[in-house]
Amino acid sequence: MSMFSTPPSGPALLLFALSLPLTLAGAARAAPAAPAVPPDTLEQRILACTACHSGKERADVFFPRIAGKPAGYLYNQLRNFRDGRRQYPMMTYMVEHLPDAYLREIAQYFSQQHPAPPPAQASAAPASVLARGRALVTMGDPTRKVPACVACHGEQLTGAAPAVPGLLGLPRDYINAQFGAWKNRVRRAAAPDCMAVIAERLSDADVAAVSGWLGTQVAPPDARPAATITLPLPLPCGSVPSSLAHP
Repeated sequence: MSMFSTPPSGPALLLFALSLPLTLAGAARAAPAAPAVPPDTLEQRILACTACHSGKERADVFFPRIAGKPAGYLYNQLRNFRDGRRQYPMMTYMVEHLPDAYLREIAQYFSQQHPAPPPAQASAAPASVLARGRALVTMGDPTRKVPACVACHGEQLTGAAPAVPGLLGLPRDYINAQFGAWKNRVRRAAAPDCMAVIAERLSDADVAAVSGWLGTQVAPPDARPAATITLPLPLPCGSVPSSLAHP
């Protein structure tokens, strides 16, 4: 029904004309605004990843430094979480429905990020423990058939393409936790699982020595994974298929 019993005229018509724009403007303000649509970019979609694996990548026992790791390694880990070879509920929830192609895209993105390396961790370990850690990392322990870390992870410990991660920049607690996961079969990789074999051959004291010494080391600012890996590897490793042809 009209607000007037008869069509407005004269002063009433003028009042109606003046009030109409205000009425329409009020109605427009009252209408709910359309929700903003975020851009459909990879950077937008992986905000769920960077909420924990932040751009500064300080890393801790739960959220390791992943920027700059080889794409093949990151892809393997995403698949391991998705397929149950690694156990961490948050990661499994994030990737359990993602196809291989999308996991490769995510891995490629993070492999191309290179934030400044984190500072060294102070260590209260005795010099003898750090010396043992350095020896295991650089020379291994032939008596226990433990290869040197540098034999696979590179002389600079910055990893190697396509699928061997760098070790520098990882906190002691994270390294200790991963060795524990391998020993307890909570973390697994494609068979043959070379790191599970190595973890079994190391004592808890040796693991603490390795993680302690690695924590005191800092990668150079321009550190990158090596473009190639020296074959054969000291142990067959299912995550690096070409290494299977070892002596």
